[in-house]
Amino acid sequence: MSGAGAVFTLCRDCFAQAEGAAKRCRECGSPRTLNHAELNDLSIAHIDCDAFYASIEKRDDPALRDKPLIIGGGRRGVVSTCCYIARTFGVRSAMPMFKALPLCPDAVVVRPDMAKYAAVGRQVREMMLALTPLVEPLSIDEAFLDLTGTARLHGGSPALTLARFAARVESEIGISVSAGLSYCKFLAKMASDLDKPRGFAVIGRAEAREFLAARPVSAIWGVGAVGAKRLEREGFATIGDFQRADEAELFRKFGSEGGRYARLARGIDARPVSPEREGKNVSAETTFETDISGLETLIERLWPLCEKVSSRLKAQETAGRTVTLKLKTGDFKLRTRARALNEPTQLAQRIFEAARALLAREATGASFRLIGVGMADFCAAEEADKGDLLDKEVGRIKAKETAIDALRARFGKGAVVKGIGFAADKRGER
Repeated sequence: MSGAGAVFTLCRDCFAQAEGAAKRCRECGSPRTLNHAELNDLSIAHIDCDAFYASIEKRDDPALRDKPLIIGGGRRGVVSTCCYIARTFGVRSAMPMFKALPLCPDAVVVRPDMAKYAAVGRQVREMMLALTPLVEPLSIDEAFLDLTGTARLHGGSPALTLARFAARVESEIGISVSAGLSYCKFLAKMASDLDKPRGFAVIGRAEAREFLAARPVSAIWGVGAVGAKRLEREGFATIGDFQRADEAELFRKFGSEGGRYARLARGIDARPVSPEREGKNVSAETTFETDISGLETLIERLWPLCEKVSSRLKAQETAGRTVTLKLKTGDFKLRTRARALNEPTQLAQRIFEAARALLAREATGASFRLIGVGMADFCAAEEADKGDLLDKEVGRIKAKETAIDALRARFGKGAVVKGIGFAADKRGER
C-alpha cells in the first residue's frame, strides 16, 4: 500500500530504514522491503502465524518440508489446516477429508497434536507480551497488538519492532508469521492477509477508503457467506456500495449493524486492543467412520473429548463456566446445546458430567456423524474447582486428575486410560 507524501522504506531482512521508495534494500539488496508514507505513524498490528499447525509439524519433521501436508484425519473427518503447498491443490481448512484427499492424493496426513500447538502458541504469545502489554488474543495463533508509545522502549517505530519480531519468531521458534499494520484493528487484520506467508503489509489512513471500496462485503468482519448473500440481495455487493449509501438508510435497513457497516466501510474502527478479551472456546470433536445412534456408544466417544478439552484448559492455565455439546446428524444438521456450571472448571470429570447430561436429552434415536464438546466463559485457573459445602467431591476429583496428568506427562498419554475410554483408545480417537 502507498499513501500520500514522502515515502519511507524498511528492509525486513537487515532492518535498514531510509527515506524514499525502494524495491530492493540499498544496504543488503533484499527485495523484502516495505514502502509507505505512513510507515512510521501507524501502531495497531495484527499478527497471524502462517499455516500454524502444519508449520509446526514441518519444523519438527524436515522430511515434510517440501510435501503437501494436511492436519486432520479419517475419511469422514475434516481438514484442521493444511500447508501452502496443499492449498495450491484446492485444499482448505474445514474441508471434509473425503473431498481434500482426491484433490491432493499425495498429501501427507498428520493427526493434530493440540498440546504441542498450544505450547508453541504460548511461546509466540510471550514474545508478543515482551513488545507491549496490550496484546489481544483472537485464537491460539493470532492476536492484535497496540504498539502506541513503544518507539523509545524498542528503539524504533512499531513497523521496525514488528519486522524484528517476525525475524525472531523464525529464528527462535522455527515458524513464520504474517503481520498487518494500520491505524485500527479492522484494517490491521485485513493487512495481515494481503501478503501471506511471511508477509508484512501496511494500510494507512490516506488510502483506506479507496482500498476498501472494491472489496466484497464478505471482507467485513462478522459477515459470513449467508450474510453476504443477504446483503447482495439488498444491493450491497462491495464495501464501496456501503460507502455510497446514506448512513441513515443503512440504519433503517439493518439496524445497529447498518451503523457498523457504515463506519467500517469508511475505515472507522474505534475498538481498542483489549488484553482482557476472552477466547471464544476451547473444544475438541471427532467424526465417526459410520453414523452412531446408541447413547452408550456416544458416551464412550464423549469421554476422550472431555479429557482433551480439560488438557487444553490446563495447558492454557484457564477454566470455563459453560459446557457446550455439538452434534451433527447423518444429514449434516448441526445441534449445539449448552449448560452453565455452578462454578468454573478445568476438570475432565466435571466437563463430562455436564456434557453427558446434555447428550442424554439429544440421543433419542437420531444417528450422528460427529460429536464435540467445548468450554467457554473463561476465567483464571485459580478461580476454578474450589468446591463448597454442597460439593465435597471436587477435591478428590482434582487430586486424581492431577496424579493422572503427572503420570501421562512422564510416561505418555496411554499410561492411564479410564475404563470408558478404552474403546475409543483402541479406535485411535483419543
